[in-house]
Amino acid sequence: MRTPFVVRFFSATSTKGWLALAAFAVLTLVLLPLLHLAVAPDHPLHVSAYVIAVGGKIMCYAIVAVAMDLIWGYAGILSLGHGVFFALGGYAFGQYLMRQIGRDGAYHADLPDFMVFLDWKSLPWYWFGSDSFGIALFKVVAIPALLALVFGFFAFRSRIKGVYFSIITQAMTYAFMLLFFRNETGFGGNNGFTDFKRIAGLPITAPEMRVALFALSALMLMFTLLLGRYLVSSKFGRVLTAIRDAESRVMFIGYNPLHYKLFIWTVSAMLCGIAGALYVPQVGIINPGEMSPANSIEIAIWVAVGGRATLIGPVIGAAIVNLSKSFFTQAFPDYWLFFLGALFVLVTLYLPDGVVGLWKRLRQKAGRT
Repeated sequence: MRTPFVVRFFSATSTKGWLALAAFAVLTLVLLPLLHLAVAPDHPLHVSAYVIAVGGKIMCYAIVAVAMDLIWGYAGILSLGHGVFFALGGYAFGQYLMRQIGRDGAYHADLPDFMVFLDWKSLPWYWFGSDSFGIALFKVVAIPALLALVFGFFAFRSRIKGVYFSIITQAMTYAFMLLFFRNETGFGGNNGFTDFKRIAGLPITAPEMRVALFALSALMLMFTLLLGRYLVSSKFGRVLTAIRDAESRVMFIGYNPLHYKLFIWTVSAMLCGIAGALYVPQVGIINPGEMSPANSIEIAIWVAVGGRATLIGPVIGAAIVNLSKSFFTQAFPDYWLFFLGALFVLVTLYLPDGVVGLWKRLRQKAGRT
């Protein structure tokens, strides 16, 4: 009798991996929330709201990095447009957050403040259901998925790949950024959405809500890692890596790469949309700047720094780059982009397998001595 794949998946996952995941769960779901909520602010063990906010933001970035790794590391598809999926998820949930403001805005109107300022008389049709939490969650997943499905179908059917695919994804992101910058599109223009008040009727700035969003980000990151592990360990994952390494040979033995690439591309976009929805209430703003080509390039840097095709590497890369960014933008604000560029060049030249690859090599050397 053949062993079910789910059983084989759990048995194949290393004990160290499960222990690391359990430790991460205890840290993010129990320890840090308790130290933030139950320990007095003047106590040395108190975890500040800043740490919770930064931790939640970095976990959202880590979800995007893992989503990027699924298509770049395992399918060989370098996207320079994943920022648009992240931002669309953020805007979809941002619509709900703007409706939750109600009459507490500056103009005390039923419409969002920016619409009142621009003399809008009613909500546009694409704001339908924005006052419903359930519909908002559906749009968070469905909108990035639909865009990815349509775009990916035509791109992959035309067998566009390599640098050409990267260029058109960057062009797509830039086009959306210019569209959302326009005031008449109904997305707040340059300022975007901000001044959020509530989620499901609860104050968004309350410590309990901050911790809840932090914990949800941690849960989603763990789910993304497990989903990624499940996919790449399956027959689907083996075909996907075969497409990455030799797509023509895969076609000759009877597989259609279109279906595999389109599926993983759409799943990756959905994960980015969910990450964007978790990100927006934690940082308190979403604007077209999230769609800038530079942001999408930075996502690729996270994966390269951590290590492609490792799943955990992109998480490490996202943490390293964004913590460094927080430091260098304060200490050397005029030189941060130079640091980012130098980091990418150095990793490409000297760490082709990223931080995870370096760690593996060091362990192998230690084992031989």
